[in-house]
Amino acid sequence: MLEVCRREKEAGIVPDPDLDTYMKATSVDGLKKTLQTDYILKILDLCGETLVGDAMRRGLSGGQRLTTGEMIVGPTKALFMDEISNGLDSSTTFQVIQYLQQLVHITDATALISLLQPAPETYDLFDDVILMAEGSIIYHGPRFYILEFFEDCGFKCPERKGAADFLQEVISRKDQGQYWHVTEQQYSYVSVNQFSKKFKAFKMGKKLDEELSKPYDKSQCHKDVLSFSKYSLSKWELFKACMTREYLLMRRNSFTQLVIISSITVTVFLRTRMHVDEIHANYYLSALFYALIILMQRELCFYPAWAYAIPAAILKVPLSFLEAIVWTVLTYYVIGYSPEFGRFVSQFVILFAVHLSSISMFRFIASLFQTVVASTVVGMLSLLFILLFGGFVIPQPSMPAWLQWGFWLSPLSYGEIGIAVNEFLAPRWQHMSLNTTLGRQTLESHGLNFNSYFYWVSLAALLGFSLLFNIGFTLALTFLNPSGMSRAIISHEKLSQIRETREHSQHVEESPARTLKNSDLSRTGGMVLPFVPLPVVFQDVQYFIDTPPEMKEPGFKENKIQLLRDITGVFMPGNLTALMGVSGAGKTTLMDVLSGRKTGGTIEGNISIGGYPKSQKTYSRVSGYCEQTDIHSPLITVEESLIYSAWLRLPCDIDSNTRDAFVKEVLKTIELDGIKDALVGIPGVSGLSTEQRKRLTIAVELVANPSIIFMDEPTSGLDARAAAIVMRAVKNVVNTGRTIVCTIHQPSINIFEALDELVLMKSGGRIIYSGLLGQRSSKVIECLEGISGVPRIKNNYNPATWMLEVTSTSAEIELGVDFANLYTESILYKEKVEMVKRFCRAPPGSKDLCFATRYPQSGWGQLKACLWKQNLSYWRSPAYNLNRIIYLILSSLLLGLVFWQQGKKIHNQQSLFNVFGSMYSAVIFLGINNCVTVLPSVSTERSVLYQERFAGMYSSWAYAFAQVAVEIPYLFTQSLLYVIITYPMIGFMWSPYKVFWNFYAMFCTLLYFNYLGMLVVSITPNVQVAAILSASFFTMLNLFSGFPIPKPRIPGWWIWLYYVCPSCWTLNGLLTSQYGDMEKEILVFGETKTVSHFLRDYFGFHHNHLPLVAVLLLAYPVLSASLFAYCIQKMNFQRR
Repeated sequence: MLEVCRREKEAGIVPDPDLDTYMKATSVDGLKKTLQTDYILKILDLCGETLVGDAMRRGLSGGQRLTTGEMIVGPTKALFMDEISNGLDSSTTFQVIQYLQQLVHITDATALISLLQPAPETYDLFDDVILMAEGSIIYHGPRFYILEFFEDCGFKCPERKGAADFLQEVISRKDQGQYWHVTEQQYSYVSVNQFSKKFKAFKMGKKLDEELSKPYDKSQCHKDVLSFSKYSLSKWELFKACMTREYLLMRRNSFTQLVIISSITVTVFLRTRMHVDEIHANYYLSALFYALIILMQRELCFYPAWAYAIPAAILKVPLSFLEAIVWTVLTYYVIGYSPEFGRFVSQFVILFAVHLSSISMFRFIASLFQTVVASTVVGMLSLLFILLFGGFVIPQPSMPAWLQWGFWLSPLSYGEIGIAVNEFLAPRWQHMSLNTTLGRQTLESHGLNFNSYFYWVSLAALLGFSLLFNIGFTLALTFLNPSGMSRAIISHEKLSQIRETREHSQHVEESPARTLKNSDLSRTGGMVLPFVPLPVVFQDVQYFIDTPPEMKEPGFKENKIQLLRDITGVFMPGNLTALMGVSGAGKTTLMDVLSGRKTGGTIEGNISIGGYPKSQKTYSRVSGYCEQTDIHSPLITVEESLIYSAWLRLPCDIDSNTRDAFVKEVLKTIELDGIKDALVGIPGVSGLSTEQRKRLTIAVELVANPSIIFMDEPTSGLDARAAAIVMRAVKNVVNTGRTIVCTIHQPSINIFEALDELVLMKSGGRIIYSGLLGQRSSKVIECLEGISGVPRIKNNYNPATWMLEVTSTSAEIELGVDFANLYTESILYKEKVEMVKRFCRAPPGSKDLCFATRYPQSGWGQLKACLWKQNLSYWRSPAYNLNRIIYLILSSLLLGLVFWQQGKKIHNQQSLFNVFGSMYSAVIFLGINNCVTVLPSVSTERSVLYQERFAGMYSSWAYAFAQVAVEIPYLFTQSLLYVIITYPMIGFMWSPYKVFWNFYAMFCTLLYFNYLGMLVVSITPNVQVAAILSASFFTMLNLFSGFPIPKPRIPGWWIWLYYVCPSCWTLNGLLTSQYGDMEKEILVFGETKTVSHFLRDYFGFHHNHLPLVAVLLLAYPVLSASLFAYCIQKMNFQRR
């Protein structure tokens, strides 16, 4: 920059002031962010220092603006942007598109952008338009000629119609007819193919063909079009950027969980004296094994397949280093390993290598299998394989000869070799015992009798595994494409229309389409079930929240913040009322207050329903609330969703035939009858489209036969035509005589003028207009234009946009007025107050809302309905049920092969440990897999629960017991499969008593693991936190199961946790029922004992305690299920 300035000065050049300022600003070194980055942050109104966040961390809402900023901040010359206006208000959208227009015009860049419901002023910023339908281009050319093209085709855009809305509707079979303007010709439907042919004959189509037929003149091409490198930065700069990001993420990683686990471990394995004998050698080996397992299991968090490669691998090295050193420092000397410092360092190095290879392996699995379900199954199977062949649960010599090769494929084997050789070849283990050292004897008994140099072989093998997995990870990310996903469905009717259009290219007779104002929409009453029309009256409503702590720090002295101020009005039956205003005006807040959905804050004022004071218990029976987020159970159909809602929300005296007829009527009213058999699906992934989900949300509330329905942003996320379809459905509901209130962000002219009444709010939660809209918005325009200084509305301008512009905060400041004060001084406000007074009084002969029971259905009826829906959802969820059943079958087969006929080979303590290891592996891994897989399923349904519970559909206890009961047949099947596969393969004793005990213990185990997962979900805000908390439970269930350290060796201060832990009772029941009554003598640790005696002495398992074990095994799932039901009722993580 200094050189440029010098040359300009020598040449006598005076630069443009703005350009000079920009150039100098961009050349300043040492800035945290560039001028361009800062400009993008400001234009998109992004907070630069705010964490992006996720479902677990609080951060950005949405994130659409961040995605847009990431794309436009660089020197990109070609931009492809899909629906970037989602989540933006009209003014921000206009500003962003205006910036992109300037970028394109100044830098000769290319931008292709799709938008939902663009306002006319935003649409006018575009140079060219591409109009598509059914995969064909209908028009591609300058924006100025597109309306001319359709006029040539016989269709004209009305005066009060946005061009973008017209273009989306004129190609629709249902909406096309209303725009036909050639009166001397009869209208007939013009198909997409016909439009495409007409465009080719149009002047712009001919010009496009002419341009495409000529070879491009490369001499006119800018040199920037040629790209000589794949990336904009050098490889070193790319590496540094990725490394910086990874380092930032790594700094925010918490080691709290590891410290807690290691602290518990050292106190469990705590030794004040260093015992050196064969029995204590087994305990030391257990502690070493547990360290390896913990460091591996901590990394069972599957990385997303789109993640980073080399920087992630490199920066996980210090993470592994830190975690290994934390564990080793906290546990090594406290547990009492060999005191030589060199062996301390050697153990740390092996643990470090194990952790590094574990991270690499799970990252590779995630990149290879990509989806969470597939990665979980493969990851858990891989962990089971590594554990079984790791050399501790069953030594290599005890494995079947044809499976011993698996020992050398398990990274855990090398960790076990290295860590065991390091410890048991130490000087303190060199005492002679039976012609060999005690250390060698211990190693040999566990199949780990290797020379000292195998420590280095193990270390090299672990580092080799890490390198191999990282190479696989990088290759998977480079060459594997993301997995596909099912798309939204279309109705049979639309599909047949598309096929008909493609097969027949002739005109199809079509009657004029319905619009929001057409008389054929005016349907009155006529629904199967009667209802009582009820007005909603509110007077002097105020709403306060506590001042957030971060606002008090800068000196904000008020303890309360007022969000609504002096709100007075009436919502009348048969009217469609819209709440509108700028962002932050309090629209949704007011609706939540009136509907009773606020969970915090202080509400003041009077709210009455039908002339009687509002009571939330009865109010929820006559009102409905349509969430903006469209929350539904994904695995039931549209019709089943309505049947379920009607079953639980209609009075119990309505018979099933009447109820079904009412459901069919609602399906027809909301225009869902064409897709009634479609699964709802997951938003954006499968099932219904956004517009169809909006209509389903309305239908689910309508089948409750409410008198009042609140709708939060029913048109958000929809294009203009889809929004019109939803509002047509809403209008159908209004015409039945119900009270409908909705918030709308930026409606088109047609949608806005379909409203009956408008409540307009300003920032600070005050009303500035409340009254009828009038023909062509005449009343609201007349009111606002009557204020001195307010500019008149332009011809064909959207009244909704104009209304928000002229009443904005900046307009108030410019005019020097307060629109809220002007409204309270107006005749309109006085008339509204009189209306409020009139409707606050109950009509003669009317009765207050009163219901004999809290819920429409009895407790048994609620349970039947909930169980009916849960059963359908579970049956249609192969991703959940098939996952755990396949995992159980594969795991059982693997266990049966590895422990082949071990149950018949009880000769010494190791053979008994082998059988116990098979039971331990089955309980821990099958239980954990069930617990992990149930988390997302229950979490998804909990969101639906919050909505349905607020609507007064059922008691939380009915929902919880249905959720618990629906699991039983699936867990019964799993338990039966486990026994059928493993019992004969492992070679357990055939006795009806022993077989039943094996089945009973496993069935109860799967029950309490599943119910534990449900309980964890009920006490955590989301599935990510639930997964973290459940991992802590798994650690305790593992450590105190009685396998890593038996009951007699657990310190007294932790023995209570052993008794609380259900896995210890499962293993107690499994092992004791098989061998607790066996009087066969075996050699254990150099002495002869009966099997039953050894179980009592070493494990603390008594055969006469089996009845108590049986009761406890049943008590744990009952307790977990009851706690789940209690917590799901008492704890609510929704905050409104």
